[in-house]
Amino acid sequence: VALYKSVPTRLLSRAWGRLNQVELPTWLRKPVYSLYIWTFGVNMKEAAVEDLHHYRNLSEFFRRKLKPQARPVCCLHSVISPSDGKILNFGQVKNCEVEQVKGVTYSLESFLGPRICREELHFSQAPSGNSFQQQLVTKEGNELYHCVIYLAPGDYHCFHSPTDWRVSHRRHFPGSLMSVNPGVARWIKELFCHNERVVLTGDWKHGFFSLTAVGATNVGSIRIYFDQDLHTNSPSYSKGSYNDFSFISNNNKEGIPMRKGEHLGEFNLGSTIVLIFEAPKDFKFHLKPGQKIHFGEALGSL
Repeated sequence: VALYKSVPTRLLSRAWGRLNQVELPTWLRKPVYSLYIWTFGVNMKEAAVEDLHHYRNLSEFFRRKLKPQARPVCCLHSVISPSDGKILNFGQVKNCEVEQVKGVTYSLESFLGPRICREELHFSQAPSGNSFQQQLVTKEGNELYHCVIYLAPGDYHCFHSPTDWRVSHRRHFPGSLMSVNPGVARWIKELFCHNERVVLTGDWKHGFFSLTAVGATNVGSIRIYFDQDLHTNSPSYSKGSYNDFSFISNNNKEGIPMRKGEHLGEFNLGSTIVLIFEAPKDFKFHLKPGQKIHFGEALGSL
């Protein structure tokens, strides 16, 4: 593990990012993309543009859009999957620890960083708790839940809003860019806390809500569509730090409203989405560990 952590994954990912931007000759596009499609099982029939010659470089191919009817958004459930991927873990947050895969946990506070002031997030007053987990819960009787979705290289790389909510704050953690493949996640404790990530925090009708996009090897680029000031995997940021941006004090007094299913951001290859949110005790997930899921399908509801 120590040897793997010493690999300059940030530098390698920046180099890969530049390679992705190189325009391919028209004659080379089909064989290169066809090899990728065959290797990772990409379903190009869902793509808005199926013609492989249309994509000038690998980056455009990775970020391909889907046909509008390819991913219907479930209206019956309160929380939907924000992306295509594989369900690694889900359930209630317990003892301030979250499972990245079965049996391997990470600290909730290390992952999200220090608590943002409640005044900024316009949260309702709630009984003050002693633990970091209790401080996030804004309404008495609610619990904190989590869900981890792994995006493989062949998956649709955009992610969307999982529910109707308001984004008040963005926290960017520069960090390593180790693989988040489930096999690797089993043997590196707190992998998600080591890796570069973007934490979006806000509130929905039941209280606290957050969506975190976790970077991975060759995925130094995390883009949030409404946040033009975000620049990930930049050499100007040092690992171990973080930088905050408020969408209330700096941009929009009411934050950024997001509708369920609305485009939110994109990765350049494949990575992980982590949802951590507050909900009443009768919230139920409609999932099985390890199942494949598509954007728009139900995660859970009350």
